Amino acid sequence: MKKNIMVIAGSLLVAIAFNFFLVPFEILSSGVSGISILLGLLTPFDTGVFNLVLNIPILILGYYKLGKEITINTLVCVVTLSIFLYVLPVISLTDNILLSAIFGGVLGGIGIGVVMKFSATSGGFDIIAMIISRTSNFSVGLLLTGMNGVIVLFSGMIFDWNIALYTLLSIYLTGRMIDKIHTSHIKLTMQIVTTKGEAIRQELLKSIYRGITITDGYGGYTNESKQILMMVVTRYETLKIKEIVRSHDEKAFINVFETVEIDGEFARN
Repeated sequence: MKKNIMVIAGSLLVAIAFNFFLVPFEILSSGVSGISILLGLLTPFDTGVFNLVLNIPILILGYYKLGKEITINTLVCVVTLSIFLYVLPVISLTDNILLSAIFGGVLGGIGIGVVMKFSATSGGFDIIAMIISRTSNFSVGLLLTGMNGVIVLFSGMIFDWNIALYTLLSIYLTGRMIDKIHTSHIKLTMQIVTTKGEAIRQELLKSIYRGITITDGYGGYTNESKQILMMVVTRYETLKIKEIVRSHDEKAFINVFETVEIDGEFARN
C-alpha cells in the first residue's frame, strides 16, 4: 500500500510539472511523456490519452525484462499520471519560460525519482533505461538524457530552436534529479548470513536479475552452521532482497557496502 501511495504521489508531481510548467510554454518532457505532450499540442487529443496508449507495448516489454512487480507498479503510475494529466488544467504559474523549464524539469525529475525508488517507472523510456542500466555502468538519468536527444530535435524542428534549448535544459535537470533520488546505478555488495540459504537462494534467483556466490560458515558464538550469500546489486534492488531474506529468516545478518569497481560479468543472462 505504501508503495502505491508513493507511486501515485510521484505521478502527481510529474503531472503538475507538465500541466503547470512545461505544456503552457510548449516545452517537452523526456521520453514517451514528451512525445505525448508533442502529439497533444499538434492534435485535438489529450496528452493523457497518448501517454496511456503509447506505453502499452513498452509495458509488455517491461513485464518480460523487469518482472511482474515493477510492471504492475509502473501500470499504476502510467494510469494515474494519465488521469492527472487529463484532470489537471493546463495553466502557467509564471510568465517566465526559463523558470518554467527549470521548475518543470526539477519537479518532473523528483516525481520520476520517487516512482523509481519504490520499484516502478513512469513508463516509456524509463523502462528502456532501467533495462540497459541493469547490464551496464550507465546511470538511468544519463541514459534518459542521451535517448531524449531526439525529443529536443523534434522540438526544434516543429516549434523553434529556443524552445528546443529550453526543452534540453528541462530534460537535463530531470535526469539529474532522477539520479539524485533513484541512484540505482550505484553498485552495492550484499552479504547475507543465514541458516535458510537454499530457500533464499531459490527465491532470489527467481526475483533478482543477479548472480549469487554461496559459501558455508558457522557462527563464532553458537557454532551453528550457516550459509553466506554474496551478491553485487544496484541500490534500488536492496529493498526487495531484504524483503525476501526476512520472509525466510528474521534473524539473518545482512551486510551492505558500496562497491568501488566491478571487473567481470555483472548481470546474470
